[in-house]
Amino acid sequence: MKLHVLISEFCAGNPTKNIKWKNQSKRKYCSNHFCFVLFFPVVLFFMLLCFNHLFFENIKGHVYFHGKSTGSVTYFPGKLNETEDSCLGRYIYIHDLPKIFNEDVIKDCQLITRSTDKYSMCKSLENSGLGPGIEALNASDLWKNSWFSTNQFMLEVIFHNRMKKYDCLTDDSTLASAVFVPYYAGLDLRRYLWGFNTSMRDLSGIDLVAWLARKPEWKRNSGMDHFLISGRIARDFRRKSNRKSDWGSNFRLLPESENITMLTIETGYSKNDVAVPYPTYFHPVNDFQVHQWQEFLRKQNRPYLFSFAGARRSKQKGSIRAEIIDQCQASNKLCNFMDCSLFNQCDDPVNLMSLFRSSVFCLQPPGDSLTRRSTFDSILSGCIPVFFHPGSAYTQYVWHLPKDHNRYSVFISSKDLRVGKVTINQTLLQVSKDEQLAMREEVIKLIPRIVYGDPRSRLETIDDAFDLAINGILKRIKILTKN
Repeated sequence: MKLHVLISEFCAGNPTKNIKWKNQSKRKYCSNHFCFVLFFPVVLFFMLLCFNHLFFENIKGHVYFHGKSTGSVTYFPGKLNETEDSCLGRYIYIHDLPKIFNEDVIKDCQLITRSTDKYSMCKSLENSGLGPGIEALNASDLWKNSWFSTNQFMLEVIFHNRMKKYDCLTDDSTLASAVFVPYYAGLDLRRYLWGFNTSMRDLSGIDLVAWLARKPEWKRNSGMDHFLISGRIARDFRRKSNRKSDWGSNFRLLPESENITMLTIETGYSKNDVAVPYPTYFHPVNDFQVHQWQEFLRKQNRPYLFSFAGARRSKQKGSIRAEIIDQCQASNKLCNFMDCSLFNQCDDPVNLMSLFRSSVFCLQPPGDSLTRRSTFDSILSGCIPVFFHPGSAYTQYVWHLPKDHNRYSVFISSKDLRVGKVTINQTLLQVSKDEQLAMREEVIKLIPRIVYGDPRSRLETIDDAFDLAINGILKRIKILTKN
C-alpha cells in the first residue's frame, strides 16, 4: 500500500477493517498515536533533506584562501547563484613557495635600491607595494586615498597581494584550472644586475624550477598550467651567453621555465610571455572613484595640442627622441615639453599628470625598450597616445587594449619622421575636433582596464587590469592543457 494511502487511512480515522477495537476511545487514541509515530520520521526526513541542501549550498557559495602570514584558511564570499558554482573553471591554486623566492627578496629592501632611485625601494613597498600616498594634490577628493607614488617595478608585489584576495582560490590543487607561482623574479634579479657574475643572477631561477619540478602540481601538466608575474620586461630574463657583460638572467631559457606563462610589462618574441599594463599612480578602492575620475577628465581644458615627457637618447642607436624634442620645441607653443634629464622632473606624479591632463595628444616613442610606463600614465590622464613603433602597444597588450588601435591612438612612422616625410604638427593638426573627442572618449573608457585596484579593497562591477589578466590566463591555460 502506498505511503499516502496509509497516511490518509490512519489520519482520517479509517483504520483497516482487520483490526477490531473493543473500546472506541482507545481506538481513537491509538489511531492518533499511530498517526504521530508515522508522521514524525517522515517530517524528520524532509527536515534533514532541506538542512543538507541549505548547508552545502551555503558552503559552495564560499571559497577560501591562505592568510598572509599564518597560512590559515579563511572563507570569502563568492559571487555564485543558487544552482551553479561560478568558480568552476576559475579556481586558482597558489604555490606556497619558500620565502627565499619572495618575502626574503623584499625583506632587506636596501639590496634592491639603486643609487639613481628617487628614494629607497623600502618606501616603494609601503601600502602593499603601491608606495607612499600622494597628498599634495590640491586637497581634491579625487586624489585622496587612491593615488600613490607607485614604482613601475613593483608589479610583482601588487599582483601577489591581489591574488591573495582572488575570489576563487583553492587549497585543493586538483580543483585548480591554473597554478600561480608568486616568485618575485624581477626584484630578485634587480639585486644582482650590477657588479655580479651570471651565476648569481641565474641561481634563484634555477632553484625555483627545481623546486617546482618536485611538486605533484607540476607533474600533472609539466608546468603548462603554471603562471607568474614579472615587473620587468621579458628580455631581462633571456640572456643567451654567460659573459658577465651581457644583460639579465637566463631564467626564461631554462627548459622547465619555458612551459610557464609569464605575465610581463613587455613581451619579447616568446609565445609564453603575455604583456600586461605597467602599474600607474591610481589604485581605486571602489567603482565610484573610477567613474568620478573619468567624469573629471571629460571636463578638462587641454590648451596644448601635444606633449612629451622624456629625455634625449644620444647614445642609443636609432632613437628618434632628439627629433621629437626638436619638433616639440619648435612647435610654436602647440607642444609642452617636460625634460626628464633634469633631476626629479618626471618622477613627480603631480607634475607628470598635470602635463598630460593639459594635452590632447601625448607622444610615446620607445625608450630603453619599446614600451613605456608613460603610455599608461597618458591614458590615465585622458590624453590620446601617439606611437612611433607598433611594438610600443599594438603587439603587446592584447588583453587590455582594443585591436582597432585607430580608435584610441595615432601612429606616426618613425622612419617617415626621421627622413622628414611627415612632421608631428602636420599629422596631429589633421585630426578633426570631432575625431579628437571620439578618441579621447575611447581613451577615458580604457582607464578601468589599465589600472590595478588597491589590493586592500575590492571593485564590485569593474574589471581592472588584474581581472583582465586573470581572465586571459585562464582562457590561455585551458587551450594549452585541453589535450
